[in-house]
Amino acid sequence: MSRVLVVDDDDTIRDTLYELLSEEYVCQTAETAEKAFARLEADAYDVVLTDISMPGLSGLELLGRIRQQYSKTPVIIMSGIGDQEYAQGLIKLGAFDFLLKPFTLEVVEKSVKRAIEYRRHLLEGSAAELQTLEGERNQGEAIDWKIVKEDPR
Repeated sequence: MSRVLVVDDDDTIRDTLYELLSEEYVCQTAETAEKAFARLEADAYDVVLTDISMPGLSGLELLGRIRQQYSKTPVIIMSGIGDQEYAQGLIKLGAFDFLLKPFTLEVVEKSVKRAIEYRRHLLEGSAAELQTLEGERNQGEAIDWKIVKEDPR
């Protein structure tokens, strides 16, 4: 069974995502990036879902460390900052996906499912399917930031 780590300092979001994802996956939580690091050192995860703004180390620092030490583990970033350039910058830094808060649970489920599938293909080395998933990973419904107003210029 796939393993998911949810990292968020907001108890309500963390608990809601735990309840949602633990129905289908082995799910663990952490309220800080520091606690997430400890969990990552103890166990392997198929996907990490993290808030960007937390006390102490940020989700951005967590993303960087995961990209360095666990490069095949997709990281889904959650944030209340609805700026398209910000979201694209996170994707360029290695985030698998960006979820704009507030989000629907369906969006989270779809993003996690795509991330787990992506990791499976990374581990199996299926190049053709991996290219398809690379193209789809940022085209899914989870990219809510596309609804941000466009510059009228």
